[in-house]
Amino acid sequence: MSTCEPSPSSTIDYAELKREIVGWAGELGFQQTGVSDIDLAIADARLEEWLQQNYHGSMAYMAKHGSKRSHPGELVPGTLRVISARMDYLPEEQQHVRSLLDHESKAYLSRYALGRDYHKVLRGRLRALARRITERIGNFGYRVFVDSAPVLEKAIAEKAGLGWIGKHSNLLNKDAGSWFFLGELYTDLPLPIDTSASAHCGTCRACLDVCPTQAIVAPYTVDARRCISYLTIESFDPIPVEFRKAMGNRVYGCDDCQLFCPWNKFAQQTSETDFSPRHELDSAELADLFAWSESEWLEKTEGSAIRRIGFERWQRNIAVALGNAESTPAVIAALKSRLGATTPMVEEHVVWALEQHAAAGL
Repeated sequence: MSTCEPSPSSTIDYAELKREIVGWAGELGFQQTGVSDIDLAIADARLEEWLQQNYHGSMAYMAKHGSKRSHPGELVPGTLRVISARMDYLPEEQQHVRSLLDHESKAYLSRYALGRDYHKVLRGRLRALARRITERIGNFGYRVFVDSAPVLEKAIAEKAGLGWIGKHSNLLNKDAGSWFFLGELYTDLPLPIDTSASAHCGTCRACLDVCPTQAIVAPYTVDARRCISYLTIESFDPIPVEFRKAMGNRVYGCDDCQLFCPWNKFAQQTSETDFSPRHELDSAELADLFAWSESEWLEKTEGSAIRRIGFERWQRNIAVALGNAESTPAVIAALKSRLGATTPMVEEHVVWALEQHAAAGL
């Protein structure tokens, strides 16, 4: 907990306090807020089965923290409840976004990464929420999380009534789709809990059918080792050859399962300027991005979630996308410019990309 002061007095009307918290969260830019208990036994069993299948690939951190991930009270002693909140982030019309998929020359980056790093945005808002609670009741125990610790955020949000975990493993809300971020306040406040959301995927399998690499190996089960988001962001290894053509122009993450989910017809565009695209990354040419020097890349990804993959993996991903692009003098020149002028891993992908264009007769 962030304070060693005693917990607030039991004379507090926690039902009223919860209503105030939801209101404050709305003022801070969150579209929905809920409260859950800390019983994650069902999610824990599902996580263990997923890990046993080795679906986490090289993400050793998924198993690293033992039972803390599914036992909030172990991660933050004293935790009784979790305040879960969501914030919309889609910056543009989905029809326009779909038109960029597998574009012959432009890069596709997952829409969540186009603006300011969401970790910073949500963390700041949740801390502001905690300050408002402190002003109202005095010091209380809490800790803020935004996808930055062993937290089963989607399972927690589901219990807090924010949505259900869909067949693609993302959280879905029947009124807002899935284009939103999640953040949590672990707290020792005994707030009233919300009713868990019920599932509404039914017989739909759009996300399974549209996945470029067939990473959703069964409803509600994603094999990360096949997932383009994992391959372009989490993995430090060369992109497996078997998935390179399927990657298309996706250089940072993948949104296909969201773009073709029927529930996202209800998704709203964000009004948060922090999530607006920077440096025209929403429509950038692959060849232009590949021409960035490391210093340019560091400058243009400052304050962005993209920074986490490093320059080498950035170039690795773009090299694959250039191999899938339309064969043009600009594309060929961009690839050849890196021969002998990059790391062995990137060069291997550049050679592969050039081979794709040679096979096309150039």
